[in-house]
Amino acid sequence: MGTHSADNPLRTADWPDLVPRQDEPAELRVLVLAGGLSYERDVSLKSGRRVLDALRSVGVEAEQRDADVSLLPLLRDDPPDAVVIALHGSTGEDGSLRGVLDICDVPYVGCDARSSRLAWDKPSAKAMLREDGIPTPDWVALPHDRFSELGAVAVLDRIVDRLGLPLMVKPAQGGSGLGAAVVRDPAALPAAMVGCFAYDSTALVERYVPGMDVAVSVVDLGDGPQALPAVEIVPRNGVYDYAARYTAGLTTWHAPARLSAVAAARVAETALAAHSALGLRDLSRVDLIVDEDDRPHVLEVNVSPGMTETSLLPLAVNAAGLDFGELLRTLVARAAQRRTQAGS
Repeated sequence: MGTHSADNPLRTADWPDLVPRQDEPAELRVLVLAGGLSYERDVSLKSGRRVLDALRSVGVEAEQRDADVSLLPLLRDDPPDAVVIALHGSTGEDGSLRGVLDICDVPYVGCDARSSRLAWDKPSAKAMLREDGIPTPDWVALPHDRFSELGAVAVLDRIVDRLGLPLMVKPAQGGSGLGAAVVRDPAALPAAMVGCFAYDSTALVERYVPGMDVAVSVVDLGDGPQALPAVEIVPRNGVYDYAARYTAGLTTWHAPARLSAVAAARVAETALAAHSALGLRDLSRVDLIVDEDDRPHVLEVNVSPGMTETSLLPLAVNAAGLDFGELLRTLVARAAQRRTQAGS
């Protein structure tokens, strides 16, 4: 795994001062939500623990809780200054929990419910990106019911005719590479669809773009969204699936990515454009492919990125020379200020 180097164009000096501003609350009490009931529960718990430890390391009073039946009474009787959502999968990313937090008048780090819903549904997000002229691979979204009604063989033949091979098959909603597969032979497409439908009722089938897998994290510390250094992802088997993400030794990461200066600038610009197009706030992670001509293509955008030791956003934070705890403290302080400003 690569590390921050002296020639990294994003040095600490390029970033806003992370010392609390005069108008920020001197003390914060933060609730970290982690766990949930999605397929990504175990990863979420690890993310929550990492966030909790990082916040406590910079003097923030923080507590970790699950999003269960005890949450609403807690928010009513003893509301925190801000919430950090470390839930992955639908619970943390489909906008529903954010809507509940809005109803409870509890501020949180990250985008609002509407933008979260948009980013969570990959076909909808890709359509929005395409409307804004942001490159994303051609795709078709296929609900399981239509797949069955229209005849699987005929539908798959038309998909291959339209998009060509290879193809990327993945759930329209979901994360962590669950249910995702690269299809290089038409004979493998039916099995890939069945595997995908095990995780979602709609499959997203998109043209596979060969190139370098990179992730660009975007954060806003008070001076507008900025792109952290891209992280390059090199899975041993060529596909960044669930096993490659969370099994030791199956993936190598380079932070910053081994991109030319031109390509690095392009992926940063594209990630910022995607963050803006989807109406996101505070932080996001944009996953892209950089093709052989150094052109970036957006694959998806994550509004509740992983925070584990091997997750991409913390790697990018380290590559930028930033302190993870201070970054989180700044984000929760900004979230807490939103409630103060709304009530003034």
